Amino acid sequence: MDLIQKIKEEKKRLNAVLVAHFYQEGAIQDLADFVGDSLAMAQYCETSEAQTLVVCGVRFMAETAKILNPEKKVLLPDLDAGCSLADSCQPKAFEYFKNKLKDPYVVMYINSNPEIKALSDVICTSSNAEKIIASVPPDRTILFGPDRHLGRYLKKKSGRDMVLWQGVCIVHETFNEEKLLKLMLEHPQAQVIAHPECEENILNHAHFVGSTAALLKYSQENKAQEFIVLTESGILHQMQKASPHKTFIQGPDDSGCNCAECPYMRLNTLEKLYECLKNESPEIIMAESLRLEAQKPLRKMLELSR
Repeated sequence: MDLIQKIKEEKKRLNAVLVAHFYQEGAIQDLADFVGDSLAMAQYCETSEAQTLVVCGVRFMAETAKILNPEKKVLLPDLDAGCSLADSCQPKAFEYFKNKLKDPYVVMYINSNPEIKALSDVICTSSNAEKIIASVPPDRTILFGPDRHLGRYLKKKSGRDMVLWQGVCIVHETFNEEKLLKLMLEHPQAQVIAHPECEENILNHAHFVGSTAALLKYSQENKAQEFIVLTESGILHQMQKASPHKTFIQGPDDSGCNCAECPYMRLNTLEKLYECLKNESPEIIMAESLRLEAQKPLRKMLELSR
């Protein structure tokens, strides 16, 4: 039997919903009941009536789904699908750093593990980060983590003084400015669109900077026929589906392959998805005490995002 058909039958058997991030491979996106960025995935999982959520993304996304939905079974095709940003910010080191500051207000990017969320005042995503920063009392020192490039971008946009944890995304930090300039010369009519996790020298060349969902929307609404896209290459699948008459060019990185693929995101495959559904495993399991602490800043984010 065809693998995709098997996946559909197992999903139906479990009465499960499949939630995928824009950075998953195209075949997984096409199978999903919902495709979105981190914020939209969290919102969808919270409102879904399904008792089994299969999260095709990286581990912090599945953990977020479990934190918000303790009564639901949350599955992730590959538990090794981590995140360089989450890995860069470990609880003991972050708590030590936090304690060095005088009563900081911790705004933590959703790309973080539950222990770090539990040490935070509010969570944000690239979609709502500016709104979240604006909600912080003006007399509080903001500690932002783990992405230093997003933090620097938010400092510039908001004018707020912020202490930054020095984490980076291994995909967004590898875009190459020299190659980008060459590509822009080859495609002078192209709009350059970039995710704020990119380095500042890359963002300086962008016509538009925004979250993954914002980049997709911009590519649909802008009249340009060519776009140079500076984020993980999975989003090009949705961009091309939404605007088949337009041309989307993956931004160049240091590797020379111009692939800009997140190795963690791509650990989820159709084969692993099928096994996950068939075996109802791997499942996200979390101590209730940790879940409750991590839930507080996540709930605050969702309230502020309404």
